[in-house]
Amino acid sequence: MNITIETIVHAPIEKVWAAYTTPEDIQQWNAASDDWHTTASKVDLRVGGVFSSRMEAKDGSFGFDFAGTYTKIVHHELIEYAFGDRSASVEFRPTNDGVLVHLSFVAEEEHSVEQQQAGWQAILNRFAQHVENKQSN
Repeated sequence: MNITIETIVHAPIEKVWAAYTTPEDIQQWNAASDDWHTTASKVDLRVGGVFSSRMEAKDGSFGFDFAGTYTKIVHHELIEYAFGDRSASVEFRPTNDGVLVHLSFVAEEEHSVEQQQAGWQAILNRFAQHVENKQSN
């Protein structure tokens, strides 16, 4: 089953793309809540390249690596990747208001669809906020 989320980022495509694909930026936005953070990030943005983000609870109680391999890259338009036996697709669609970021991913079985959707949406919302805050500075 696929889960889909999206948000509008009020910034130019160049800024949106860069923030989504730059390790230093990823560490700033990649968390579903304020009690989590990404302590390390690596990106090799090419087909066959790998990415990883170390996500940890700020209290040190839990952490995991979110990692995968890029399967398709269309600059400023599309990123597809595989992680474990699952996959995801991120589309970047310029609009009059900025960029629509549309993310679709294969659900896992451990957590409910609602939990997965809420968590990934929270991360995407933090991404939009990060880019927009960076844009206004």
